[in-house]
Amino acid sequence: MTKMFRACAMALAALVFGFSAARAADVDVQELIDKSRYSFERMVKDERFPEMRDYVEKAKALLIFPTLVKGGFVIGGEGGSGLLVVRDEKLGWSHPAFYYLAAGSIGLQIGVQVSEAVFTIMSAKALDAVLDNQAKFGGDVSIAVGPIGRGAGADITTNFGADVYSFASTEGLFGGVSFEGAGILKRDEYNEDYYDKGATPYGIVIERKYVNQNAQALRNALAPY
Repeated sequence: MTKMFRACAMALAALVFGFSAARAADVDVQELIDKSRYSFERMVKDERFPEMRDYVEKAKALLIFPTLVKGGFVIGGEGGSGLLVVRDEKLGWSHPAFYYLAAGSIGLQIGVQVSEAVFTIMSAKALDAVLDNQAKFGGDVSIAVGPIGRGAGADITTNFGADVYSFASTEGLFGGVSFEGAGILKRDEYNEDYYDKGATPYGIVIERKYVNQNAQALRNALAPY
């Protein structure tokens, strides 16, 4: 990842979280895990996303963001904290590693939009980019909107050709959620607080050197998929 992209992503994260108690630094990590589990359970059973389960079952990993906030007038920003879990055919789903999504936009925007989103990571390339802290949707990592219901006008892709598919449940005044250009960046302080000093996403989800039994309910919810 270039220094410029890293700087821009950090600036966008500051824009999103810098002015209210909704800052990611103020979020309880266990609460984030519990909300992520609730979001996943709701969305995978939601009749608006009838094909989502197929995407989850074929995914190498999932990014789950229980709350993404987008708001502003003329200049908008979008972001939120979430987690990454990775599937191993023998070991099942990993314990979660923590990330945040940072995106920005400019345009005539009035209102606030709150979304919850699940991203299905379908390719090794995309997973490697997330683990290397250099994932940017729409660049080297392609992203497509997952099906949002039969006959709903979504661009339904059945061959899983994109690196990542997004499923988002939205309410508010904006017309939709676009994740093109969004950066996915690790939250080192969350990973170390929840596990141990030196805990990294790679060590958590690939090497599986770190565990926290308080995340077992999340793993149980993912286990059928």
